[in-house]
Amino acid sequence: MKRLSGKIAIVTGASKGIGAGVAKELALHGASVVVNYASDKAGADKVVQEIAALGGKAAAVRADVSKIEDVKILFGEAAKAFGKIDILVNNAGVFRPNPIEKITEEEFYWHFNTNVMGLLLMVRESLNYFKAEGGSIINMTSAIADNPVPGYVLYSATKGAVDTITVELSLELAARKIRVNAIAPGAVETEGTNAIQAFGGEFGKQIVAMTPLGRIGQPRDIAKVALFLASEESEWLTGEKITASGGRK
Repeated sequence: MKRLSGKIAIVTGASKGIGAGVAKELALHGASVVVNYASDKAGADKVVQEIAALGGKAAAVRADVSKIEDVKILFGEAAKAFGKIDILVNNAGVFRPNPIEKITEEEFYWHFNTNVMGLLLMVRESLNYFKAEGGSIINMTSAIADNPVPGYVLYSATKGAVDTITVELSLELAARKIRVNAIAPGAVETEGTNAIQAFGGEFGKQIVAMTPLGRIGQPRDIAKVALFLASEESEWLTGEKITASGGRK
């Protein structure tokens, strides 16, 4: 039997990058997966097709996690497709460089509405769908929360908030048998990081040189950690943060 047979998972921001990798990994191990996306329908449909090609079950559902109306629709559609919810992966997030001189209210709310409020709305709504046996919530934070990078003050702040929220919710939801943990990826190559050439040129070489395992991370590296936290193998873990950075501190 596969590790997640009979389990139902929602993965937010799953049309590309880490979210897509997590969705495919959970499906590969038996979970039926709701592939959430905000705007990239083609990307989400491709993930669903790739899961189906491997014999898995998945459905794409559009929702902006920062909007409560969308969040309710997302869970409603997930319930129609698969029924109960066992696993929630809060992966949806936004980022862009914003030196302190360029911070505006618009930039602040753009980051916090999705990265923090969106996570809280997803967790709050999920409590209506987890069953008595509980389940697993996995929040995607970042190594940048502990090791900020100049020019990303708002993004770093949102991930610091996610770290604190993870611990608090692990205490609050323990009585419901819902475990809450976080994954903090280090440098990972995704469509987003490629778009801003985050690891290009000399900087990329420096990152690799500073990483004991000697390479930039890939979505599959993070997906395997998510699989562990979603499975019964981690049933004694809650309120924890696993840093997945190839050993880079």
